[in-house]
Amino acid sequence: MTLKKTIIPAIIAKTQEEFETRILKVKDFVDLIQLDFMDNKFVPNSSIDFDFELPKTSCQFEAHLMVANPKDWISRYGETVDTVLVHYESTHSHNQIIDEVKSKDKKVGFVLNPETPVSKIFDFLDRIDQVLIMTVNPGFYGSPFLLEMVEKIRELRNQKPKLDIEVDGGITKSTIELVDKAGANMFVSGSYIIKSENVKEAINNLKSKLGE
Repeated sequence: MTLKKTIIPAIIAKTQEEFETRILKVKDFVDLIQLDFMDNKFVPNSSIDFDFELPKTSCQFEAHLMVANPKDWISRYGETVDTVLVHYESTHSHNQIIDEVKSKDKKVGFVLNPETPVSKIFDFLDRIDQVLIMTVNPGFYGSPFLLEMVEKIRELRNQKPKLDIEVDGGITKSTIELVDKAGANMFVSGSYIIKSENVKEAINNLKSKLGE
């Protein structure tokens, strides 16, 4: 089985208007969009910290929860997205989180900050749909790519050959080849796509660097 390779724009927004504008900017060029939720507690920034409404699109949405209380978010908003991604470091109730998301018939995954070893989630790999490895310190658009995360991707791919492995942070046309060769198959790009004048061209630039 060959895992599908996917480019995923990431949306950070302070208002509903900015939220909609950024989604509408990318929706015609991708199948999946990541929504970045930040509560200014788990990370020193805030994003989509309001009662959001998704514009009508044919895209799927994944929620990247950079929040101190993921259970609360899941109970309030879990129905609105297709996949919920929870930071391993934000909870001690990992199996409960998995159960709650699955009870809503949604996909679930864990996110690992740069300092968290992949071995921490080995016990959960048969219960989750994907893992997101942060290749920057989370919380901002445009943070510098951390080269040492490449080995972490490789370790996880060796551990679980058929798992969807996502990477997020500093993904540009100069870094995407590194994480692709290490074993990632889902590539989140925030500022490189959102801040580009030509979204289609930016996405195609990323796709052109992926090996088949």
